[in-house]
Order: sequence, then structure tokens, then C-alpha cells
Amino acid sequence: MALVHSHSSACVKSELDLFAVPSTQSQIDHGQWVEYHPVATLTDQGPLEFYVAGTGDDYIDLANTLLVVSLKITNQDGSNLAEGANVGPTNLFLHSLFSQVDLNLNEKLVSSSTNTYPYRAYIETLLSYGPAAKASHLTAALWAKDTAGHMHTGQNDGFTARSRWTASSQSVELMGRLHGDLFFQERYLINGVNMRIRLVRSKDSFSLMSGAVNPNFKVKLQSAVLYIRKVKLQPSVQLAHIKALEKTTVKYPIRRVETKIFSVSNGNLTVNQENLFLGQLPRRVVIGCVDNEAFNGSYPRNPFEFQHHSINFLALYVDGMQVPAKPLQPDFDERHFVRSYLSLFLGTGRLHQDEGNDISIDDYDKGYTLFAFDLTPDLSNQGHFELIKEGNVRLEMHFAKALPRTINIIVYAEFDNIIEIDRSRNVLFDYSA
Repeated sequence: MALVHSHSSACVKSELDLFAVPSTQSQIDHGQWVEYHPVATLTDQGPLEFYVAGTGDDYIDLANTLLVVSLKITNQDGSNLAEGANVGPTNLFLHSLFSQVDLNLNEKLVSSSTNTYPYRAYIETLLSYGPAAKASHLTAALWAKDTAGHMHTGQNDGFTARSRWTASSQSVELMGRLHGDLFFQERYLINGVNMRIRLVRSKDSFSLMSGAVNPNFKVKLQSAVLYIRKVKLQPSVQLAHIKALEKTTVKYPIRRVETKIFSVSNGNLTVNQENLFLGQLPRRVVIGCVDNEAFNGSYPRNPFEFQHHSINFLALYVDGMQVPAKPLQPDFDERHFVRSYLSLFLGTGRLHQDEGNDISIDDYDKGYTLFAFDLTPDLSNQGHFELIKEGNVRLEMHFAKALPRTINIIVYAEFDNIIEIDRSRNVLFDYSA
């Protein structure tokens, strides 16, 4: 017998590591979920606001923060729906309910305060989870995939499935985690930091879909609870944190998300969006087009129908350099769009992995037309940061046919950033660099 190569070293088989024992977690003494209720009485259209005081020694496990709401769909006058009423929720109902989610730490806003929350939540869910998750735990947020090519009410199996839960004004309970930068990282929030979460309601005509002739429905919130997981550390660990804070800050690396919207009027054949991003360059960008009427709230239209609009050229220009080097040039009439379709996997780090997102190539041009770009030099979706680069990003898009109506272009972007907290519990960050 001989080595394959002289530099090959001997390995140790784990099956023969007969004398080692697993390591023991001893830093966290115990943890529990604590219920928090809104600070004000629930109203049909008013915002939900939760306040979590940072008193005591407990830390907060932000990644396991869960929102639970109970609601029902009624007629606009508050009366129950008639049997067979043609109305139901849009997809991912727990999140399409809210147009904006603000997170304040010690009364300092650390989130992006825009009315694009439903699109952030939908894009992240659509592209980050596979069929198994979407058929199981994501149904608690009322995810039911819209039928490609039938994204509105008629033959949409997803709409039918969601509508069964809310038919005849029966109450439905939804549960899931909030889509926010700090909620998507694993480090615990240190004690002494007050947290305020404010959720602004979407229009009923956005969060509901209906094929009725004169739709006049609303969502009635019945209850809302925020479950916060608090953990108590061993005294020695907490003391070590106190001593470390005398010299430095606690740090929370985040993947900051910014979602931008801009309109393109009917009749246009080209889009040149200058200064799409000016300053820190994003590491990832996802682009899609939705109907302007649906974006602003329209019962007959699905706000999450990403139409292709006969796009035949799409590229980003990062400081003048075209990305990708050969632009995406789909031909949707001939159904030649494989590069655009695979961008959903290449741009999200899922290409050549044994995992998917439940979007088939047959679905792609029927309501699931998104384009993803990974702008990192190593095409890595791992835990490390990339060097921060500043510059200008321009979007260029061409259409084979003049737009028949006004559309909104949704641009989802991710950036590397850090939030810091000092010994006095001042919250520090700089999103400009």
C-alpha cells in the first residue's frame, strides 16, 4: 500500500475517538419566553406597539422573538362575511398585514423606516426556504404558494387554501418571527437596553384579495402578543461582560436590508435608474416588478405578482462596471430565460446545493420573475464580512414592448454593518460606511 501523495497526512476517525465526551453548555443558566402585550388598545387600522424594558440581568434572544396575532376578516361595517364570500388573505398574511416595522433600542431607531416591509418579508421567505419549510412551519404565518399564471383569485390554489382559514369570518391565529436585521442574527441583546417595536398596518386592500364586484372588506385584529425569549447567564459570565465593557463595546454584526421602490410610467421602453445606491455598495441585490395599482392596494390584484413585462435587458453598473459582464437578456416570448432563472440560485448562494426555493423554471415567468445579483468578490454567503466599498450603482432595464401600465420596481439590497452598544447603553452605528 502507498499514500496517494507524500504530503497526505494520517487522519483520525471519529468512530475511534472512544475516550472523549461532548462539551457542556454552562454559561446560560436558564431561559424562558415572556409574553408582552401592545401598549395601547387594538384598533382596526392603528399601529401595534410593544415595549420591552431592559431592566434586570436578563439578556434577550432576539432570533427567537415571535409575534402571534388573532384576527378575522369581516365586511367593512364589521358584520360577518356571508358564506362563500369571495375574499381571502394575500400570501404570508402575518407579514402582509404590516407595511412598516420599526425597531428602537433605547429610543434610537436602528431599522429602515420605510413602508416596504411586506416585500422584504415575502422576498426573504420566497428565496430562503424550500418546499418542506413552506409546507410546514411557514403555514403558521399563512404561507400558501400562489399558483403560477393564476396569481389573483380565480384558479389560484394558494388563495383558495388561505381563504379556507378565514371563511365566514372565522378567527385565525398566525405566528412567526419578525423580519428585521437584528432578529436575523444570533447574538443576545445585552441587559439594560429598552426595546420598542412598532408595527404599522397595511391597507386592507393590500393584505386582502377579492374577486367580488364591489369588494368592501377589512381585517379586524382581535389580539396580539409578542413572545420575547429572555435568558439568564451565570454570574461569572455576566461579570466578564461588565469588565469587557469597560474597554470596548458589545457588537452585533448584521446583514442590513434596504428595500427601495420607484415607479416607471406606462409607455416606457427603458429604465435608467441613476444612483440606485450611492455610498456603501450592497453585497446582494434582488430586483422585481409589480403592478403599481397592486402595490398601492387593490382587492382584485395580487401585490406579490412579480411580472416579467417582456424585459429583454437587465444589468447593474457598479462604478461603471457592468454586472454581470454579459447582461441578462431574456426572451420571454420564446421562453428563453434560463440565465435569469438561475440568478435566483447563483445570487443567493444556493446554486449546486441540495436545496431549492420552490420556484420551478415553469413558474418563473408566471408571477415569480425576480433577478438576483451577488456582488461579493468570492460569491460567498457565509458568516464573514466583505471589505466595505463605496461607489455608485446604476440599474438599466429594457422592455421588448412598451409598458401597458405603470409599474413599481422593487429593489431589495443587503449590506454588511455592525451595531454597537457601550457600557452606558448608548446605541452606536454608522450605516453610511
